Amino acid sequence: MQEDSPASPTPRLFRHPDGITAVDTEYVHPGHAAAHIVRHGGRAAFVDVGTNDSVPYLLAALDALGIARDAVDHLLLTHVHLDHAGGAGRLMRELPNATAVLHPRGAPHMIDPAKLIAGSRAVYGEQRFRRLYGDIVPIPSERVRVTRDGDTVSIGGRQLEILHTPGHALHHQVFVDRAHACIFTGDTFGLSYRELDSPRGAFIIPTTTPTQFDPEQLIGSIDRLLSYSPEAMYLMHFSRVTDVPRLGESLKAQIRELVRIAEQSANGPDRAAAIRAGMGDLWRELAARHGCPLPPQRVLGLLEGDLELNTQGLIAWLERRGL
Repeated sequence: MQEDSPASPTPRLFRHPDGITAVDTEYVHPGHAAAHIVRHGGRAAFVDVGTNDSVPYLLAALDALGIARDAVDHLLLTHVHLDHAGGAGRLMRELPNATAVLHPRGAPHMIDPAKLIAGSRAVYGEQRFRRLYGDIVPIPSERVRVTRDGDTVSIGGRQLEILHTPGHALHHQVFVDRAHACIFTGDTFGLSYRELDSPRGAFIIPTTTPTQFDPEQLIGSIDRLLSYSPEAMYLMHFSRVTDVPRLGESLKAQIRELVRIAEQSANGPDRAAAIRAGMGDLWRELAARHGCPLPPQRVLGLLEGDLELNTQGLIAWLERRGL
């Protein structure tokens, strides 16, 4: 982590148009995950917040931007996976006016995170869970707003539309800023690490989840986002991408190919290894075609964690279908 001292970390900030700033949450490695601060009309909101270890960086980012802590009205949480929301309870202790805005399937798990913790421990193992996430602080129920599809939320008069977008997870939602032609997508619109950018633009891949991935739902959610004709998407992994129609078509094609790989591997002796190998081959080929600057093995090294999580997600999807 980039840090001057435990009390005063130096945040990595990425300033975008329209009052949007990305803050590196310092999760896993630099450039892996970004929280976004949206500032308008003297008020502010976070979109996703990272882990407990991210909180000092987010508070330092407010200081660097000259935003008072009592000017933050919302934590807009796309979903409650801990790389996105694990630090929310701790952060809200420092933000006296903030409300956590959550999908109805996700809100109970931030008010009482016991099941969320147990599920995450099952995925990561106890030791890695403790290292990555620490003690998850509950959010008081009176500071939680539960959303409905189509609701809006205001940041100093700037209206964001809330869409429920299942596919990555059943409790996923996104925030549409129509006035500025952008969407804060969490994990619905995949991930795009800046190390893989080429002269052709961003390289993107879909991200599943170990328990709730549904390919048809995810494709439907991507199509719903594309119907808004956004000029930019703000991803948690990692921040702003443009050339949205190309990226959307790439995501949908990859999802269909991952389904094919999973179904072809379903009855093999080691389907996890076969799915992982097929996915790795696909990403190597797509990265080379895109002109990614990293050699193939470094591409797969960068995507190592995503290979593992996507493999788990595809296997969970097969098992739900009885395969």
